[in-house]
This record gives sequence, C-alpha cells and structure tokens, in this order.
Amino acid sequence: MEKMKRLFLVVMALVALCAAAQVERPKLVVGIVIDQMRWDYLYTYTWGDRGFNTLLTDGYRCNNTIIDYVPTVTAAGHASIFSGTTPAFHGIAGNSYSINGKTVSSVQDDTEKAVGGNEKTRGKSPRNLITTNIADQLYLATDYKSRTVGVALKDRAAILPSGHNPVGAYWFDSYSKSFVTSTYYCDKLPKWVADFNKKNRDVLAGDINNTPAGTIITFALAEQALINEHLGQGEATDMLTISVSNTDMAAHNTGSHSPKVDSIYWQLDKELARFIGILDERIGRDNYLLFLTADHGGTHGCPRMESINMPNGAWESGEARNVANEELKKQFGVDLLLKKDHGFTFYLNHEAIDSAGLNTHEVAQAACQALAKPNEVEWAVEVADLDNYPIPSILKERIKLGYYPGRSGDIYVIQRTGVQLGKTEWAGSNHGTWSQSDSHIPLIFMGWHVTPGETSRLTHMTDIAATVCAMLHIQAPNGCIGTPILEY
Repeated sequence: MEKMKRLFLVVMALVALCAAAQVERPKLVVGIVIDQMRWDYLYTYTWGDRGFNTLLTDGYRCNNTIIDYVPTVTAAGHASIFSGTTPAFHGIAGNSYSINGKTVSSVQDDTEKAVGGNEKTRGKSPRNLITTNIADQLYLATDYKSRTVGVALKDRAAILPSGHNPVGAYWFDSYSKSFVTSTYYCDKLPKWVADFNKKNRDVLAGDINNTPAGTIITFALAEQALINEHLGQGEATDMLTISVSNTDMAAHNTGSHSPKVDSIYWQLDKELARFIGILDERIGRDNYLLFLTADHGGTHGCPRMESINMPNGAWESGEARNVANEELKKQFGVDLLLKKDHGFTFYLNHEAIDSAGLNTHEVAQAACQALAKPNEVEWAVEVADLDNYPIPSILKERIKLGYYPGRSGDIYVIQRTGVQLGKTEWAGSNHGTWSQSDSHIPLIFMGWHVTPGETSRLTHMTDIAATVCAMLHIQAPNGCIGTPILEY
C-alpha cells in the first residue's frame, strides 16, 4: 500500500511537470510607453515603412483605449499600464503626493541611495507601488527565473513598469548627466551601464529632453540592456520595459506638433524601426510579444487653439489656492486652510482646522465654492462627500478610481473641458484632465500569437496588463481590475 502511494505521488509529480512544460510563452515581453502620445498621432504623422507602420500593419490596434481615472499623469499612467489597476489600488496617486503629511515624488525613497550620479542624486525605489505588476507576476510564475530591465529618461518611467524584483532599472540623472540606478537594485553600477555613460558622455551632456537625441539614447540603452542582460535568451520569459520621455518634456516646453516635437516623433519612428529589426534578428518575431501605448495624452496649448478659434483656457492651481485661502480666512479667521495642491487635488490644513475647532466638512465646502468660482473650473468637489455632488457619474467614477486615502488631496477640481493646467500664454501642451485629449491613448500589440487586426470597442488602460498576463497564462497582478482584450 505504501509503495502504491509513493508511486501515485511520483506519477502526479510527473504529470504536474509535464503540464507546466506545456505552457507556451514567448521568450521576451517588450512594453513600450510613449510619454504624452495622443491616440490620433498614429494617424496624423506620416511614418516610414518599418517603424510605426510595421506596428499598424502587423499588429492588433485598439482604437478606443481610455484611461478611466484622474489625474492622467506620468507616474499614475506607468503604474496603471503595468499593474492593470488604478491609483485607488496601486497607490501612485500622481507624480507627487502626500505621505504622512510630507510631499514626496512617486518613486522617492530616502532609505535608499543613488548608484551613480553625484552628491545631489537621490535614491529611488518602487516601494510606493503597493500592488504587483506584469514583471512581478512573471517573476512569481517562473519560480524567480524571469529577468526584467526598465529604461527611461524619467526615473518613475523606468522604475514603476519594471516592478519590485527587476534585474535593474536605469534612468537619466540631470545632475550628473548620466544614467543611474539605486541601492534598491544594486550597490554598484553594472559595467555595461558605466561603459555606456562613458561612451555617450557628449550626447548625455547635451539637451536630450527636447531633442531627438533623447529618443536615440533611450533605445540605445534598451539595446544594451537586451544584449548585456541576455534578455530572451534564458529558459523563462523575460521582460524589457522602455519609456520614451522626451516626447512629453518637449511637448510641455514647446507645444504639441511644434517643430521640436515633430522631429522627436519622426526620430522615434526610425528608432522603432531599428529596434524592431534588432528584436526580429535577436529574438525572432514569433518569440517576442510587444505592446506600445502611452501613459496619457495631451491638451493642445492655448495659443494654438486660440489661433484657430477653438475652445481653450488655462487655470493655475497655485494661484487658485492663494485666492481661495484669502476667502477662507475672511470666513473662518484662519490663515492657509488649504495647505498645498498637486495639480488638480488640494489638501486641507487639518492641523489648523483642528486647532481652531472648525468643522472639516464646512471648511471643505467653503473651499470648494471658492475654488469653483473662475470660469475655467466646472466643479470643485470634496472627495469624502463626492456622491452628494450633482456631477456626471462618469466623473465621480474617475475621481474615485484615482483617489488613494492618505496620499490624495481632500478636494478635487474638474476644469471646464478644453482648459489646461498652466498659464494662458504658455504655448506648451499639458495633461491631467478626464477629457479625450488627455485620456485617449494608443494601444497596439504585435508579435507572439498576435493576429493583425483592429477594434474600436471600448477598452481601458487597465486591460493591458490583464491581456498580457492572460496570453502568458500567468496570474494577473494582484490589484488588476482589467479584462483581457485578446482571446487566448
């Protein structure tokens, strides 16, 4: 009987091993994010033969992919793409937010130190991301054999997509003009990264934020990561995350479709063509799964919209907070009842409210009334009382999905449609609102098991991670609320 029991266990173990071996996966997953790329850019630019046109021809296009939360900003977008959820669950409530009353950046971690850089360079980590993402789930599903690397000019764009256990994440440090990492990942910069910095010293010392050089250097680093970390060459599926940041930075500085922004997109098309060629040669089109998307879109600058008689406007949060505080002081006799703001979200000064014995809800209501007075503002709402405001349910849902307790502000401001955050005379484009300009993003899948085609049905940013994980037959990230788009 004992022998039969042991034999049964051996057989079951072999069956389990065979079942595991039958799971088909690609050698490599490549996630590419183009910062501030609107969906319509896919069809308004004239592309070459082998870059975006390869994706459009050989890929599966999702033409109606929407971000279903606010604020639509870089850190929240990168976290949401790869985790399949929203700030309400992953905790990345913006590019900056409050933790225990202290303003922090999305990836700030004062317990870590910079690796590379100089005395001004700070340590960073993914610890503020409280859910797993695609890379983490791959790591778990392959018994820790999967290897991930993240690269970008922006720290948050390299760190948040690559998860909690990557081989490395590398971003550009403006103080030292070099690519750096953090002690969260390693104690010494890998030789290949140090060599890359040395070889490209002159390029890195120039303006890579507002020129095509930033795109070229990002893909060059991604190529070196692919080669030196042997991604796609092991027994388990690896992942490479690439974020193109200068598309966003140049657009902020000079405006959408400015000559500088156009030159970056044309160079991006060339870099995509070159990189797809490298992937095809090194990994094989049938052995890698690639997706391209954006962290958010962008609203055209006021001068451009004004010049063609389109609705436009601008609103400055800092100025609005100062005006509101003056009105609140007149009403309650207490100074600075609005403590700070981060774009569209405002934080009440709870210490001052408690010290003066004021009612928090009454102060919040008064603050909302003060903030909603300019013509550029449609509504200002107290998040804790959101359900009692007569605003469209779709906006309530997006505010809720973008709100994380203890990090997000107490009051959220919804601007009039077409109004951007910033000065009226500022030519640069911006983002952060719920509107189609900011929330409609490109999404294309290409490569392993992807049949060319397209859909115009409603899909969501949160569906991206759900789709990739379903295709790989791995568990979706632990906070994922998305639904797979492709049927596998």
